[in-house]
Amino acid sequence: MAYAKKDVLDAFGPRLRELRRRRGMTLAELAERTGINESTLSRLEGGGRRPTLELLLSLAEVHAVPLDELVGAPHTGDPRIHLRPVTRDGMTYVPLSRPGGVQAHKLLIPPGPDTEPELRTHAGFEWVYVLAGRLRLLLGDRTVVLGPGEAAEFDTHVPHWLGPDDHRTVELLVLFGHQGERAHLRARTT
Repeated sequence: MAYAKKDVLDAFGPRLRELRRRRGMTLAELAERTGINESTLSRLEGGGRRPTLELLLSLAEVHAVPLDELVGAPHTGDPRIHLRPVTRDGMTYVPLSRPGGVQAHKLLIPPGPDTEPELRTHAGFEWVYVLAGRLRLLLGDRTVVLGPGEAAEFDTHVPHWLGPDDHRTVELLVLFGHQGERAHLRARTT
């Protein structure tokens, strides 16, 4: 653990006192605004009492600060995923998740040469959601065309191929995984 809970709790009282003083409030004024008696506030500021969630919520509301700031919680880091796009077989995969479990990608498939599509198989399930363009999905002996806002899910053991239905790039949200909830299919068979 990168921080000690005791250190965070020990620093709470002085932080609370500083917040009150910066706002030019007395203990009596803070007590009136929070509904917490002056004695309790004094003990919180002096470190003689540990705060409860109920007290923290009232204090954060009056001071107009997030709970993390009020208690001096450690920074949790940047939640954004910073992975680089990969181009494979003419398609650009933009990873939207970290490795492990279900993998999410934004997939860009540009129009390719007018050759016979090569159906492939692999383990798992695949979910596709069309963001832009028209997707042609060959799934076994079926052809399914999906437009923006339409989704499909299939077992990737079934021979399949994905590509644009016309001469424009198709943009997809794709989830690859071993198993999962079934997605609805709203597509036309041609």
